[in-house]
Formats: sequence, structure tokens, C-alpha cells
Amino acid sequence: MRQVQTGPGPGPSAADREHNMSDGKDANAAHNNSSLMKKSLEESLDECMEALDLFLNNHFSESLERLQSKVGESMYHSLMYATVLEMQAMMTFQHDDICNAGATMKSAQELCQRFRRKSPNLGKSAGEPLTEEQLHAEVCYAECQLQRAALTFLQDENMVSFIKGGIKVRNSYLIYKQLHSYVKSQTCFKGPSHNHLEGGISFGIGAFNLTLSLFPPRILKVLEFAGFSGDKEYGLSLLDDGATALNLRSMLCALLLLCYYTFLTFILGTGEGHVLEAERLLKIFRLRYPRAVALFEDGCKAQQAWKQFHHMCYWELMWCFTYKRAWKMAYFYADLLSKESHWSKAMYIYMKAAYLSMLPKEEERPFGEDEADLFRQVPAFKQKIAGKSPPTEKFAIRKARRYTARCPVRLTVPVLEMMYMWNGFSMIKKQPELTEGMMQTLVEAERTLLESPENEYTLDDRCVIHLLKGMCLKNQGLLQGAEECLHKVCSREKKLRFDHYLIPNALVELSLLYIEQGRRDEAIKLLHKAKHNYKEYSMESRTQFRIHAALAKLKAASVDAEETRL
Repeated sequence: MRQVQTGPGPGPSAADREHNMSDGKDANAAHNNSSLMKKSLEESLDECMEALDLFLNNHFSESLERLQSKVGESMYHSLMYATVLEMQAMMTFQHDDICNAGATMKSAQELCQRFRRKSPNLGKSAGEPLTEEQLHAEVCYAECQLQRAALTFLQDENMVSFIKGGIKVRNSYLIYKQLHSYVKSQTCFKGPSHNHLEGGISFGIGAFNLTLSLFPPRILKVLEFAGFSGDKEYGLSLLDDGATALNLRSMLCALLLLCYYTFLTFILGTGEGHVLEAERLLKIFRLRYPRAVALFEDGCKAQQAWKQFHHMCYWELMWCFTYKRAWKMAYFYADLLSKESHWSKAMYIYMKAAYLSMLPKEEERPFGEDEADLFRQVPAFKQKIAGKSPPTEKFAIRKARRYTARCPVRLTVPVLEMMYMWNGFSMIKKQPELTEGMMQTLVEAERTLLESPENEYTLDDRCVIHLLKGMCLKNQGLLQGAEECLHKVCSREKKLRFDHYLIPNALVELSLLYIEQGRRDEAIKLLHKAKHNYKEYSMESRTQFRIHAALAKLKAASVDAEETRL
């Protein structure tokens, strides 16, 4: 190391002085660059937060304009802009929108790569600590990978693309895991934008843990997630941390939690839901975004730029009127969806026909449409996502086949049957008048079926009614009657000709009934039977998710009981 004399004697040479001045300039330049980077990062995050606020207050165009202005220079502007385009693509389901979102997200990832350290090893031998900007580049890069994977699954139908998407998911997962460990270490630099970094990591790790915890082991293997593990409670905790803090990803965390609390727990779970948790989260965001609307009808009036948000409202309104047995109003929203939405026309056409079939024969049909004609159209609208037809479309097509025969056989209660597939009977459990209305519809359908000549579908149709009556009786607290109805379905297993999904689902419903009664061992036996003894039936994946959720619930209850005993 060069030393400078401070005592008597000759001072530094001219060369020494020039070298020292150069060192000082380099140090000042590095310090200034670091300061500029920090300032630039903070400014980018502030601007993106403002753009997010605009977006959530329905100012979509202005939000996109602000983000697009710095797409080529700011990784956060690029990521946010690409995220909005991906949201739009997933709602429009248009090929051009999906391709555009994919290209934009790829560009955002390439920009993030420029800000990453060349060897961003975050392990114990990481060497020099990462700068704040490099840490943010890591979390943005991981998020880009994850979103590109989602688009790959949505866009491409070949196995090579599916594998590529899986690799992207795995790479993203590993980066999030390393980042999470690193930010908890002593070497991690905590700058002024650290809350946004932690929000990004909470979203990534939380989303992976929650999502993976929902998958049954068999499906995990199919998706090549072997080796991945998911801790539901840990994931929920991280997402809650991210949602309740003020950071760029807080809304993403909140949306995922709300989706889980109000949708996934009903559709893929055991049907309890977490309404109080959802309300707690919504309360926070109502204060932050006071202009947010509470009713679906108001949601359609609030903005016209993104009609896809209207489609979400139409879907929910369709089911709301279904629960109230307002068949014509429900038909109206199914009709709107069939004309405007590209997501699942086969499903929408089927639901239109199903609602019309619930009306009395003598009652005039809206727009002069005929349910038999609509049922026959359903197969023509079949589509594929990631190389697979959506299970609900497959189910609708199978049910509609009976209308293609020379002498069509009428479906008994197609709306209520589809409602069961979306676990709608669990959703109306706390509204006795709605369950009572469904029971009236089922009793009338059963009477009509008994009075009609028998045909090849008669037995299956009776079992459909028994299953749905069992759900209504369970809602009404008449557990013995519910059990009898479900046993009637199971006892006819060998005689069913078409609706083979009824048996595993009846077993799942019986097991849930037994869980309520504390008959744990009987419940487990039925769940394992449903899990292992039945394959290739309608909506199998959804039933497997529910079996997994029920077994996980029993396991958690057993652990809690053991801890209490100790």
C-alpha cells in the first residue's frame, strides 16, 4: 500500500499526487453513481406506485402511459407494464394479446438481466454482498420468469413448450428461495427501498408455498414439481405480511389471498371459505382506494376501457341469480358472456341452454332461442388451453351429447348439476331460503322423472338428483337424510352408464359428512377409496383437489389434538 509521509522530509512526487487525485475522483465517481442508482431506484418505485394507484382507480390508459415512458430504462416500469399486458391477455384470451404480453415480458426480463450481477450466487460463499439494485434485479427477474411461464402454459400446446415453462417455474422458485435466505442474513444490504424488496420476496415465496400445498402429490408429479414442497400456513403468513405492508406487490399478495379465501377454498377445498379473512383484507384496501366499488353492477359502470372486468362481474352475477333460481336473469348474463368473452364459449352456450331448460315448457324463451339447438352447438366451441380442453368444457360436451340423438333425452337439472361442480351448494349453506328453493326444484324434477318413461339415462339422472338432494339436506342439518341420499348413489355404482363422476364425489361428500360428525376413521377410509379406486371420470382433477384438502384438514386436526394432549 502506498503511504504518504506526514512528517518532515520530501513530500509526494508529482506522479504520486496525480495518482492520489485519480483515486479520489474514482471514489467520488463510484459514490455518486451509487447515489444516483439509489435515487433512480427510489424514483422508479415511487412512479410505479403512482401508476398502480391509477390502475386500481380505473385510470387504465394513464397508468399504462406512465409505465411505458420508461420501459427501456427502468426494470420496475418494464415489469409492471408487462404485468398489466399479461393481465389483459389472460382476460381477453386473444392470441395476439398473449404473444404481445410474452414478448414484452421477455424484454423486461432481459432488462432485469442487465442489472443483475454476473454471478449472483447468494449462498454462503457469495463473496461481495449484492447492492440494493442487484437485489431488486434478482426479485424482478424471478417474477418475470414466473409470469413468462404462465404465458407459456397458456399459449403453447406442445410438450416441449410445457417443459420449457416448467423450467422457468423451477428457476424462479430457486431464485426466490435463495433471495429469501439472503435477506435474512447479516450480509444483506438494507437500503431505503427494502420494503419493496421484501414485498416481492413475500409474494414469490408465499405464492409458491400456498399453491404447491393445494396440489395432490399425484398432480405434482404430473406437473414435474417433484422435490418442491408447500407449507400452506407459511405461505399464507408471508402473503399476509406482503399484503398488509405498503409496497409495490401488496396488491398482488392481497389478490392472491382473496382468490384463495373466497374462491379456491370453495372450488378446490372442503367448502368452508374464509370470509372474515377476506373482509379484513378488503377493509385495508377500501381505505386505500375509497372509490373501489362494492357491487358487481357498479363494477360494470365504473369503467369501460377494460370490458374483461365486466365479464368477471357477469360470471358472478350469473351464479348469484342461479342461487336465487332467477333462471331468465342468469340466462341473460350467460348470453352476454357467450357474445363478448373468449374464455369458454362452450361453457357459456351450455349454461344458456341449461337455464332455458329449467323454464316451464309453455314459457316463452328469450330471443326465441331453443335449448335443444343450443345444447347441440356446444361441441363446436370446444377449445384447448396448454394443449388440454378445460374440464368444465369436457363435462358440458358430454352432458350435451344426449341432445344429438334422433330422440333427444332431456337433462333433468343441468344448472344445479353444474352448480355442484363449482361447489355452489357450499356457498349457499348460510342462506336457508336458497337451499330450500333448490330442494323444491329437485323434488319437482324427481317427480317429473318418476312420471316419465324410463330410458338409458334414467338411472344416472336419479343418482344426480340423489347427490344434489344430499347436499341440500346436509345444508339443512338433516344429516341422516343426507347420508341416505349419498348411500343411494354409491349403491348404484355398477349400474351407472354415463355419469361415473357421481361415485367418487358421493364418497367425498359422505366423508365430509362424517368429518362433521367426528367419524374420522370412516371419513379417511372413504377418502382413500375415492382417491385410489376411480380414474378418468369427469372433473377428476377438481375432485382430487378436494380429496387432498379434506385429508390435509384431517391431518392438521390430528396434529392440533396431539399438541393439546401433550
